[in-house]
Amino acid sequence: MRRRVVVTGMGVATPIGNDVETYFAALLAGRSGIAPITRWDASRHATRFAGMVKDFQLAPEVADKKDLRRMDWFVQFAMHSANQALSDAGLSDPSGLDLDRCGVLVGSGIGGLGVIEEQNAILLEKGPGRVNPFLIPMLIVNMASGRVAIRWGFRGPNSAVATACATGNHALGDATEVIRRGAADLMVAGGTEGAITPLGLAGFCNAGALSARNDAPERASRPFDKDRDGFVMGEGCGLLILEELEHARRRGARIRAEVLGYGMSDDAHHVTAPPDDGNGAVRAMRAALQDAACPADQVDYVNAHGTSTPLGDKAETLALKRVFGSHATDGKLWVSSTKSMTGHLLGAAGGIEAVACVKMIETGKVHPTANLDTPDPECDLDYVPKTARERRLRRVMSNGFGFGGVNATLVFGAFEG
Repeated sequence: MRRRVVVTGMGVATPIGNDVETYFAALLAGRSGIAPITRWDASRHATRFAGMVKDFQLAPEVADKKDLRRMDWFVQFAMHSANQALSDAGLSDPSGLDLDRCGVLVGSGIGGLGVIEEQNAILLEKGPGRVNPFLIPMLIVNMASGRVAIRWGFRGPNSAVATACATGNHALGDATEVIRRGAADLMVAGGTEGAITPLGLAGFCNAGALSARNDAPERASRPFDKDRDGFVMGEGCGLLILEELEHARRRGARIRAEVLGYGMSDDAHHVTAPPDDGNGAVRAMRAALQDAACPADQVDYVNAHGTSTPLGDKAETLALKRVFGSHATDGKLWVSSTKSMTGHLLGAAGGIEAVACVKMIETGKVHPTANLDTPDPECDLDYVPKTARERRLRRVMSNGFGFGGVNATLVFGAFEG
């Protein structure tokens, strides 16, 4: 039999809370974390708001001041979330585990963009001799995984994924496969991102990808709404502790949910735009359902990629209809978008959305899609508009799609011993 993979711990840093309970309570309340940018002067940008992590400070027991100066935001967010997730899993001190069989797979879509900008300015103003010698280990995408492994002594499989906005889902799916094939018993996995910088924001602005609702930023992310005008940049991290079932049982761990399926595909269509019929998303979802041995009509809820872009939301709606048929169109399948409140965390999106899925399975409470005031006639599924609902969830799906046409879908289930 295939080794089963379960979730035993979770940790986050998000625009609406830096711990799981605060984050989830804000989701249920439909509370937005999107606000004007204050960390630096965004007055010359067409979009001047984002979903930024607030009141964040990495605990001194996780990293001392010297190490902190050598960590970009995306690494700091990952260290915070890993510390929280391990504590949640009852592993604040994991030294009693076989550390050769504990690994890390934390991805980032962009990595250390902030430190690149900062050090490039120093290069131009003061010359190459003044560039930080830690520049490269501060910016490379795999440093989040590396730092987590160093801090907690995890000597098993260590890797990183960089697949744009599908990164978090790919990291969790790939970590699941590592455990399934017997290469590890425990993995810290998910996505992290800290790319809300002048250059990062300008790039997305000039690509025409972002909402420009500067007069009402908290209402700017409006997936599936007729008046949506682009996504909102976000930042943060979501990490899960994934364990082989018997490993978790032996140590008496609380099992929060099970990872049932993982599917991925590519559109092979366009650098940034999905195909009109959502074909790549269809194939990823079907692959995940097949991997989970789960008929489509047994899925109760989908956490949509739902970015609030005109093309993306329409294509995802069409893809959901193709995969789920009447199960979706009859209103039996509930769908909502976490990004309506957090903005789009890019490589970290799949991580925090997986956390939301697990919490919804545990509590039977489904968070809404905020700002869905005027439904788009072409986006006509049940998106749980504005108000949370209650329902027993046995199987849930989470979608992540990214630039380059990459698609990654996960299926989580209530744990059934």
